Amino acid sequence: MTDNTTYTPPSVWKWEAENGGTFANINRPIAGTTHNKPLPVGKHPLQLYSLATPNGVKVTVMLEELLAGGVAGAEYDAWLIKIRGGDQFSSGFVEVNPNSKIPALMDHSTSPAIRVFESGNILLYLAEKFGRLLPDEPAKRTECLSWLFWQMGSAPYLGGGFGHFYAYAPSKMAYPIDRYTMETKRQLDVLNRQLADQSYIAGDEYSIADIAIWAWYGQLALGRLYDAAEFLDVTSYTHVTRWATEIDDRSAVKRGRMVNRISGAPQYQLHERHDVSDFDTKTQDKIS
Repeated sequence: MTDNTTYTPPSVWKWEAENGGTFANINRPIAGTTHNKPLPVGKHPLQLYSLATPNGVKVTVMLEELLAGGVAGAEYDAWLIKIRGGDQFSSGFVEVNPNSKIPALMDHSTSPAIRVFESGNILLYLAEKFGRLLPDEPAKRTECLSWLFWQMGSAPYLGGGFGHFYAYAPSKMAYPIDRYTMETKRQLDVLNRQLADQSYIAGDEYSIADIAIWAWYGQLALGRLYDAAEFLDVTSYTHVTRWATEIDDRSAVKRGRMVNRISGAPQYQLHERHDVSDFDTKTQDKIS
């Protein structure tokens, strides 16, 4: 289906009806709460409120990598936020993130507790807090952060642009799909060139830059986003594919992908995570 309707914008836009598409029921032009509901708090200092979208996966992978590296202080409770049900608009969630987007983190190891939102900032916060996955040497640190912020600036074109119009919009429109496909493929080419002569995004060390970028572009290269692998010819980006596959094989990444997941095979869905044993005993195939 192709929508060729010509749209003439009014002088002043008004919110009059849902605009269609997969997330139409939760899209709105105002911020703030829709209902009063406090967030649960578990036993660990770090409390994560999230869903296993690419942005959510960044943080659970980071936390699992820290734990795999022996950082006991990175133990966490992960609570499920069902965004299609509007959990992100609860009073408790808005207190943690006034922008009502997952993931959001509360660090109760400090007094008062610290709220951390925006996935890239959460990665940076955890890396600095625990002294891991972020180089100390100034040039290497700067390179890593440049790529972290590259992801934060680039992914909206992939998700909100390409992903929306290719997979979620109420009709298929050539102009936006072509426009954002071009940009997505340009970004994949940027990464492919960057990875041609080095193991990881920011050099020879695995870092938060890899975690952030892999959650979006690595999973895209592995065919997990938008059912678009063939359309984007992702296998032609050979260096990205090599890098994505290597990171996907990491045990911490496999665990991180499971946390707060509510789709896919039941054995890979861990709706909430409160202890490392939950991976063995509380996946959906075990409890449903």
